[in-house]
Amino acid sequence: MEVLNSFMSWVFKTRLGQIENFKKNPIQTQKTVLFELLDAGRKTEFGRKYHFSEIKNYQDFALRVPLFDYDSFKPYIDRTMEGKQGVIWNSKIEWFSKSSGTTSSRSKYIPVTDESLEECHYKGGKDMLSLYLSNYPNSKLFSGKNLTIGGTLEKNPLNPQGTAKAGDISAVIMKNLPIWAQLVRTPNLETALMSEWEAKIEKMARETMNENVVSIAGVPTWTVVLLRRILELKKATHILEVWPNLEVFFHGAVAFGPYRSLFKELIPSEKMRYMETYNASEGFFGIQDQPNSEEMLLLLDYGIFYEFIPMDEWGQENPHIIPLQEVEIGKNYAVVISTNGGLWRYKIGDTIRFTSTQPFRFKISGRTKHFINAFGEEVIVENAENAISFAAEKTESTILNFTAAPIYFSSEENKGAHEWIIEFKKAPKNKTEFIQLLDNQLRQINSDYDAKRYKDLALKPPVVHFASPGLFENWLGKKGKLGGQHKVPRLSNDRGYLEELLELLKEEA
Repeated sequence: MEVLNSFMSWVFKTRLGQIENFKKNPIQTQKTVLFELLDAGRKTEFGRKYHFSEIKNYQDFALRVPLFDYDSFKPYIDRTMEGKQGVIWNSKIEWFSKSSGTTSSRSKYIPVTDESLEECHYKGGKDMLSLYLSNYPNSKLFSGKNLTIGGTLEKNPLNPQGTAKAGDISAVIMKNLPIWAQLVRTPNLETALMSEWEAKIEKMARETMNENVVSIAGVPTWTVVLLRRILELKKATHILEVWPNLEVFFHGAVAFGPYRSLFKELIPSEKMRYMETYNASEGFFGIQDQPNSEEMLLLLDYGIFYEFIPMDEWGQENPHIIPLQEVEIGKNYAVVISTNGGLWRYKIGDTIRFTSTQPFRFKISGRTKHFINAFGEEVIVENAENAISFAAEKTESTILNFTAAPIYFSSEENKGAHEWIIEFKKAPKNKTEFIQLLDNQLRQINSDYDAKRYKDLALKPPVVHFASPGLFENWLGKKGKLGGQHKVPRLSNDRGYLEELLELLKEEA
């Protein structure tokens, strides 16, 4: 195993030179990517419609090709799912990544090409390991198994008799992994892709609890559920009693801040490492490349061309869309991508804030739809996660999940408020103190919220409901959305889902 660990570490470090190249030459790298994409899409139905062959520079591209969201791009995706090839990409599309949430669709399906698998998703996984090994050269990452918590696969709903399949991006990636990668992961593929999540967690726990697990990759929410079940089965107090060689958790999909204290309880070691990735259905966008910073490096040679919409222009009919070289540090931007998966000028719905432009590093700041701005307070997910983590730390409580929505003005009341449901593993002893800390921290980090809260001018103090473990999971189960990338929105102006959770909270009281 020592020989294998040394060899694999050497193999992955060879990519570091290419990473340095796009860090030093970001604009030229992106220009190259754009014209490689245009060349690949030139003879597609989409490329002919928008005259890709006549595009000579970025300005031509921006003028000719309109912006798309999922609903406006969906007709192209639907035709591809029905079996029509050459619509949006020049190679055969056999896979579709499924995730939840659009304004008009219960699920959305994102095309996954061979090129996007190899040159984006798999490259991201390799670069994640390369950067990790560069930061920790004494790692024993290949001396044991990597535990991966995957999603599920299903038939293509628009062509169930065809060969194309759909599923969570983690499941699509896992199903297509090369043999060497399958050999160093656990549990077996059949278990990892099970669709019934209760049975899946149970089987995963029993299969992995006696393995030598050195790394974990997955979503924090489901990782916690699995680790707890393993502790029950092994009658252990923490996970290092089960896996003494565990050294790193590669995590993504949700912000890790609210989970940090929970993982410290489950894995009580200062040597344990955490590394964030930004891998979505649409592509692999970022990796935490510095050991002492939560910023992520924007990945620029992955077959993805980036554009950005300043969030202060979001929702305008003709927002000013900018390429990478025009972004500014500290501003929030909605991300627009064109990819080797066949997406063109596609708004992914995420917002980021750049922390550096030499190289380009960023933090995820939220979702274009997941924020509260009912009263001009403009509270984004990043604000909420910061405030709730602060309150939990100060009150020595441990949070599992949370969500919030506005209480709107009524005829009887001319002031609004934010209503929260917070699921705790360890609730604060003083709930009033927790609410005050949450409210005060939001006021410290968001001047618009602070202005609305001044002397309760427009916003009253937040209303907070304290829930025990299981509420959010039960709600997702009732909605048929257990597993994969499904999750409760952190913030929303729409109270619908919050009302459903409140009803469930009453039932469980």
